[in-house]
Amino acid sequence: MLNRLVIPARRLLPTHAFARGVSVLVGGTAGAQLLAIAAAPLLTRLYTPEDFGLLAVYGGLLALFTVVASGRYQLAIPLPETEREAAEVLALSLAVVAFTTLVALLLVLLGGRALAEALGVPSLSPWLWLLPLGVAFAGSYQAVSHWAVRTRAFAALASTRIKQSLALLAIQLAASPLGGGGLLLGHAAGQGSGTLTLARPALRAVGEHRVTAAGAWAAARRYRKFPLFSSWSGLFNTLGKQLPPLLFAALFSPVAAGLYALAHRVLAMPMTLIGEAVGKVFFSSAAEAHRRGELGPLVAKVHATLAQVAMPPAIVLMAIGPDLFALVFGERWREAGEFARWMAPWLYLVFITSPLSHLFSVMERQGQGLAFQALLLGVRVAAIAIGAALDDLLLTVALFSLGSAACWVGFLVWIAHLTANPPQILATATLTALGWGLALLSPLLAVEWLAPVWLPWNAALLLGAVLVGLRYFFLFRRAYQ
Repeated sequence: MLNRLVIPARRLLPTHAFARGVSVLVGGTAGAQLLAIAAAPLLTRLYTPEDFGLLAVYGGLLALFTVVASGRYQLAIPLPETEREAAEVLALSLAVVAFTTLVALLLVLLGGRALAEALGVPSLSPWLWLLPLGVAFAGSYQAVSHWAVRTRAFAALASTRIKQSLALLAIQLAASPLGGGGLLLGHAAGQGSGTLTLARPALRAVGEHRVTAAGAWAAARRYRKFPLFSSWSGLFNTLGKQLPPLLFAALFSPVAAGLYALAHRVLAMPMTLIGEAVGKVFFSSAAEAHRRGELGPLVAKVHATLAQVAMPPAIVLMAIGPDLFALVFGERWREAGEFARWMAPWLYLVFITSPLSHLFSVMERQGQGLAFQALLLGVRVAAIAIGAALDDLLLTVALFSLGSAACWVGFLVWIAHLTANPPQILATATLTALGWGLALLSPLLAVEWLAPVWLPWNAALLLGAVLVGLRYFFLFRRAYQ
């Protein structure tokens, strides 16, 4: 019975390798992500903004460790021409993960309570034992998932994403009596689910190629730019992303961190669904395109498609963010909708550019990537400092988001120059996406701004969703041609 369903489904996939890879990853993880989105209104009624603030601080600490858990050597796994060298990089990545896990454990044992109090969330202290566990799970998954990218095992990657999302949701829903701790338990368990599935073929390759310590050390020297530059670049990028929840908890309150965390989670989740899948497949294809001198057209095509996908949700959030959040998550989350309104332009730009950031690794320009992330971090720190000095939470979010958006616009211009794409090509793609988005959502915008009596607000929102869905259908069908 299962084969009768799977075989016809495979025939529906695009024949083009890039589009097929994206389709597998997006299709495989879409169900799990949709479940997570559907469960969000229930979670916001089971947990308070303060509980979400606890999760945001824990998630921020975990992200800072995870981004350097393997020394960024996992990014080099798809690059070697030989399988033996790639297996050596994989073994090296896992060894660095073990070391990073030990560092996290020592931090929790020696200074966990002081860290939780410094961040304004002393209630996090009893749950910090989950931090080294999460580092081990997340770091290992990064390494073995990049081996799957190298072998183009996109179906296996999609399967693990489903397992992770389902485990996370099941535990968070069942453990709600524990308060914020239930959110943390689900987050940690979700990191580990599915890792073993990808680890088996990866570790088998390490054994088959008889990887030695000398070979791993040679790989460490060959790809030393990744820990020297990419690790700092990734750390700056992640620190910039995690600054708001960490500093909002310390400078304002855990509730402020929770409101921001929900807004960011809702906006980033659907973007991650497609953006991460496109990024992995782009990384897999970009190295080969770079060798053939065909990187420019690939970048322009990916950017144009992502702009068409991301523009309609960004317009909706900017137009009706507060009302939409109050309707879906409850009235106490309306302020999170205000945050989302300001965050939408920034996250739109992140969505259309973050898959392209793999070019730093493909073209081995990690130094330039580090400079960009340092600039981005500086802008974000300045924005939060100004907002905190004025004691205005919404202003802080607005300054942080607009400053980040300006940096990503500059990054996009740099990408155009690097790949010999005239800037007007990328600008035209953005304006085209904006035109389509305004046209498709015109009924909703008319109701929101002009308040005509001929169409209820909910009906206008539904009509806009249908029109956007049809647009997405035609965009997806184009991938088959």
